[in-house]
Amino acid sequence: MHTDLVAALDIGGTKIAGALVDGRGRILVRAQRPTPAEEDGDTVMREVKAVLAELTASPLWENAGAVGIGSAGPVDASAGTVSPVNVPGWRDYPLVAGVRAATGGLPVELIGDGVAITAAEHWQGAARGHDNALCMVVSTGVGGGLVLGGRLHPGPTGNAGHIGHISVDLDGDPCPCGSRGCVERIASGPNIARRALENGWRPGPDGDTSAAAVAAAARAGDPVAVASFARAARALAAGIAATATLVEIDIAVVGGGVGKAGEVLFAPLRQALAEYATLSFVQRLVVTPAQMGTDAGLVGAAAAALAKRKAPAAAGV
Repeated sequence: MHTDLVAALDIGGTKIAGALVDGRGRILVRAQRPTPAEEDGDTVMREVKAVLAELTASPLWENAGAVGIGSAGPVDASAGTVSPVNVPGWRDYPLVAGVRAATGGLPVELIGDGVAITAAEHWQGAARGHDNALCMVVSTGVGGGLVLGGRLHPGPTGNAGHIGHISVDLDGDPCPCGSRGCVERIASGPNIARRALENGWRPGPDGDTSAAAVAAAARAGDPVAVASFARAARALAAGIAATATLVEIDIAVVGGGVGKAGEVLFAPLRQALAEYATLSFVQRLVVTPAQMGTDAGLVGAAAAALAKRKAPAAAGV
């Protein structure tokens, strides 16, 4: 009998995923809907409720004791609201109240999606055993989270470690967040593809203009595609080095769709990091791919809910 079950939501600009997860991080039931990111906030919330409805229809639902949410940010865990940069219809949207109402009043724990992935990687993935870590998701956007002193550090509002909106190019392009030259504006998948197209890269016969297609072209030696990934790698390296200098992390874990590019990304990233992380206490910083895959957001959201509900069940998270 699954007495330590929690529900988890992973909400981003592309998909809304949900699951029932046990205390060992195993996903027992899952549901998913596309995110209507360009629609109004209530339309997006209807899709969240549709995912929850699939979960509540499971016979296992009666054992669910809490809900964990990892959402694209920024989030405000203290207010229970979300304002994802890539979901314009949600601005200070009362997500926690909506989820609580849809689940019959279950306790709800809200964290940023980068923090959720960090929780998963520290619990079961590449950052396991590391007391001070930065974990990043590089995909449609760029998010992150921190482990400090062996514990997840979400910060007062659930956004600590949001590396995607560190400015690494003071005169760079405007970012949707309102700043300029953010890591996300340079290193996210859509921006890698945008830069390649602007500099003359052309897709193959299938017309695929995604970052994955740019990565394939880079592996084949296309110089424009290589340069676009190198630029993204430098932005990531600058953000990682700044974070390491500030809080003395010893490992940076990089996941998300862009992280799957492999050495096309990691080779220039390690080279650039050696140029940026120059102080003695950050020179041994290790950069490594994430291990948890596409379920990291769900497992991490569940970890946060488990830690809130029953601390011993999530020891080390």
